[in-house]
Amino acid sequence: MRPNYIFLARFTFLFLILICAGNLVKAAEGYYYQLKIYHFKTDAQQTRTDNYLQNAYLPAMHRAGIKNVGVFKPVAGDTLGKRIYIFIPYKTFDQIKKVDLALAADQQYLADGKDFIDAVYNDAPFTRLETILLGAFPKMLYADVPQLTAKKADRIYELRSYESATEKQNINKVKMFNDGDEVALFKRLGFNAVFYSEVLAGAHMPNLMYMITFNSMADHDRLWKAFGNDPYWKTLSAKPEYQNNVSHIDAIFLHPTDYSDF
Repeated sequence: MRPNYIFLARFTFLFLILICAGNLVKAAEGYYYQLKIYHFKTDAQQTRTDNYLQNAYLPAMHRAGIKNVGVFKPVAGDTLGKRIYIFIPYKTFDQIKKVDLALAADQQYLADGKDFIDAVYNDAPFTRLETILLGAFPKMLYADVPQLTAKKADRIYELRSYESATEKQNINKVKMFNDGDEVALFKRLGFNAVFYSEVLAGAHMPNLMYMITFNSMADHDRLWKAFGNDPYWKTLSAKPEYQNNVSHIDAIFLHPTDYSDF
């Protein structure tokens, strides 16, 4: 009888190992992010969209299982036009569609957002909607709500996009962030990242995007100066394998709305 017990014990042990390994693989799967950008011509459009987001959309997203949704506006002095940015983190790719279906069946959402949802064609609450789909970097698998001390109105959220001339060079820049530990450098210097990601679908591909945060523009300037002078960055950026992997950079300065979860 004893050999059977030994076999059973070994089998049980191997089975538990396989379960744990499967859980580790599952845990290592990164989040997907959706970045929605509403464009407006008038202040009235922006006000209607603000009301919809605050009173209908975010509450409905919370009910659908999305704990944190970011809503941001350009800082004063921005010249790119009236816009609102919505950042949505999803645990899996399938969750994107499931949440859309949940909202379509949410009667409270449909009632609370009626002015926006049922707007007529000649009185639309926005002029254009962009949607960008993103996949989290291995070195930061999920979005993080930054621990800032300044008032929301004073905080700076910097959304950065790095375009590459070719897809191969874009892969190389993504590798620089992960294998080159550029993500760790940002963390060590205190940049308070919300996310790092590669763009899976968008208007400016191939590119990657990330968002870092600061208590003030003065903190932004101080930390970027420290980044540029850091010995690790100087060594990393000088490596031959990482040359010419970025062809264009956009940096957009935003602040969170009062009702933003980020």
